[in-house]
Amino acid sequence: MTTLLWLRQDLRLHDHPALTAATQEGPVIPVYILDDDAPGAWRIGGAQRWWLHHSLAALGHAYTKKHSRLILRRGDAVATLTALMEETGATAIHAIRHYEPWWRKAEDALGERLCLHDGNHLAPPERVTTGSGGQFRIYSAFWKGLQAHLPPETPLPVPHTIAAPERWPSSESLTDWHLLPTKPDWSGGFDWTPGEAEAQRKIATLDLDGYDDRRNMPSQEGTSRLSPHLHFGEVSPRAVWHASGAHDVTFRKELAWRDFTDGVVLAMPDYGRKNGRAAYDTLPWRSGAAARRDLRAWQRGRTGYPIVDAGMRQLWRTGWMHNRVRMITASFLIKHLLIDWREGERWFWDCLIDADYGNNAVNWQWVAGTGVDANMFGRIMAPLSQSEKFDAGDYIREWVPELAGLSDDAIHDPEAAGCLPKDYAPKLIGHREARERALAAGRKVR
Repeated sequence: MTTLLWLRQDLRLHDHPALTAATQEGPVIPVYILDDDAPGAWRIGGAQRWWLHHSLAALGHAYTKKHSRLILRRGDAVATLTALMEETGATAIHAIRHYEPWWRKAEDALGERLCLHDGNHLAPPERVTTGSGGQFRIYSAFWKGLQAHLPPETPLPVPHTIAAPERWPSSESLTDWHLLPTKPDWSGGFDWTPGEAEAQRKIATLDLDGYDDRRNMPSQEGTSRLSPHLHFGEVSPRAVWHASGAHDVTFRKELAWRDFTDGVVLAMPDYGRKNGRAAYDTLPWRSGAAARRDLRAWQRGRTGYPIVDAGMRQLWRTGWMHNRVRMITASFLIKHLLIDWREGERWFWDCLIDADYGNNAVNWQWVAGTGVDANMFGRIMAPLSQSEKFDAGDYIREWVPELAGLSDDAIHDPEAAGCLPKDYAPKLIGHREARERALAAGRKVR
């Protein structure tokens, strides 16, 4: 009997439980549906659309090599799948379970027609629970609870054959979706190769020696750069886990953080727009023309803080930002500029190629202090000292060319060093002034 394989953020052939199950039942019709309505405000951003185009192209080629096809449709996912079942005579839909609230709603609407499989996590979030059966809200406790489910199962191989239906349904053209930017084409600095083949190459050559230290150094290539491949499901978390070693505990904890954040949004579906702690609903965020100007300066990398500006320009140019710098730039927006974390979440959502709903929201609320497992609001990162501590000089020179000629001593704070270039912006606000303003705002939270 023919079945549909509904693909979303699982654009791979390796270790794909839904694909494996579907092939065991008979002919398979793989389908990707671009549904921009169900996510609402969280329709994928511009950077993710660029990646999606290339990832789907690569996946389509991979299916062709297996004498199969990838069918593309655009519209409401539930209605499209229902119509495809009627058109093809498919008896069931196989899919990997997702945890974004809009996908859970769609899964519920499909009901018994849908056969869900676990495959995008180290362990299904529903199984990693507290003693009372709820989702963990503290990561350290979650990590301890996860141990009972580790190591994850061995990754599944690519099915040897994928049987084709007697007649294929029509497919839309990927080009006609216009996922790539054109006027202007801002993707010139996107130095990435989307697709499962590149993800497999990266895990085969994964080098985690010195990872604990190198991951925090923006000027070094110390991170795995697997995040967009994981986001689009071009590689499974358990495949990455098994590619790492038992001694790579820090790396594995970061891999498990993705599972934790999906557990948070499973328990709190509105986490992307609502404070995890209601008390922070009273925090007096800045608004008005001055705040909007500051937000724009932050987005453009014109804050006068070199490490912040380097990060924001890297984000715009490449669709990605070093993890340590993500924390610094987020803290700057929230604490130094006193601008609502949701403004930053939205900007990252549009600009990041790896913006997971859960990961993005939990990370922003962690920095803001508004979340269930978060820093205190009064903990304020000092971007200038962070820049020196993590030796960001060369990173700044790469992304802020106005400062490329400055010495190591001056580059972290050229204004204080008395060598501020004429074409570089002065600080929007001094660190001490910003800190005092943020602490005063935090004291108003009840």
